[in-house]
Amino acid sequence: MAKDKKKNVSEKKTEENVEEVQVKENIDHSELEEKLKEAENQILLSLADNDNLRKRFDREKEDLSNYVISSFAKEILSVLDNLERALKSIDLDELKKSDQNISQFVEGIELTEKQIVTVFEKFKIEKINSLDQNFDPNLHQAMFEVENPDKQPGIITEVVQEGYRIGDRLLRPAMVGVVKKKN
Repeated sequence: MAKDKKKNVSEKKTEENVEEVQVKENIDHSELEEKLKEAENQILLSLADNDNLRKRFDREKEDLSNYVISSFAKEILSVLDNLERALKSIDLDELKKSDQNISQFVEGIELTEKQIVTVFEKFKIEKINSLDQNFDPNLHQAMFEVENPDKQPGIITEVVQEGYRIGDRLLRPAMVGVVKKKN
């Protein structure tokens, strides 16, 4: 009987221990699940942050590559302006007819101008369309005002020097003549 009593007490203790272990396992299991969910959230946040950083760096890299050539492009603009002025200052048709050598020289100047324009297009440098547009102080620099009853005030009637932009950044404002306000 003593053995049976010891056996019953021993079984009760074992059952109590098993129950305590199960309760601890349940508590530990729920804590582990919470910690796991927390770790998953932290990983997801880290992945999202990394993705955002990568996108930002890619954007900044593209911006930098677009704008790093700005100062060089400004210098080349003056070369393009001079080529355009040279071509406008002469009667091309008359010169081409007069002498074969001069004709080839003029064609060389025209090809050089076209090549510069092609290079500008390649690097996203574009001419600002100004003529007959509304004056925009962000894109244009007013050089003078003209009276023109046929056009509304603020319309650009003459372009003295073309303006350019690279991407969405202004490289050089267009120098323009604008219709004066009517008094």
